[in-house]
Amino acid sequence: MAMESAVLSQSLVKWCLAGALMTAGLSQAQAREIVVHMKNNGAEGAMVFEPSFIKAAVGDTIKFMPTDKTHNAETIATMLPDGAAPAVGKINETLVVKVDKPGLWGFKCKPHYTMGMVALVQVGAKPANLAAARAAKLPPIAQKRMTAMLAKVK
Repeated sequence: MAMESAVLSQSLVKWCLAGALMTAGLSQAQAREIVVHMKNNGAEGAMVFEPSFIKAAVGDTIKFMPTDKTHNAETIATMLPDGAAPAVGKINETLVVKVDKPGLWGFKCKPHYTMGMVALVQVGAKPANLAAARAAKLPPIAQKRMTAMLAKVK
C-alpha cells in the first residue's frame, strides 16, 4: 500500500508540474508584440507615434520602430505605473519595452517632445495612475495630444 501511495504521489506531482508548465507557456503565448512607428508625418500630423494610443495587457511587448530618422522613444518619468522601470531608446534605433505593470505608460520622442511627439500605453483596465497622468505637465502641443489620448482611457 505504501508503494502504491508513493507512485500515486509521484504521478500527481508530475501532472501538477506539467500543468504549471503548460499554464506558463500559455500566458507567454498570449502576450502580444505591438509595433509603434515613429514618423515625421502621419494621420495625426507632424512628428507622431502611430498608433499613439495603445491598449495592452501585462506581459505584452511594445516595439517602437524608427520608420523615419531622428526619432527615439523613451518613457515620461511622471507618467509611469508604480514600480515600472524607465526605458530610454537611442536615436534611430528600435526600443522594445515589456509592459510588466498595469497602468498608464507615457512615451515621448526626446528631440520632438516640444512638437507633441508623445504616445500613451494603457496596460490593463482602470489604471491606478490616471489622476497622476492627467496632472503631468508636458509641453503645450504634447499636452494637447496627450489630453486627447487620456480621453480614450476606459
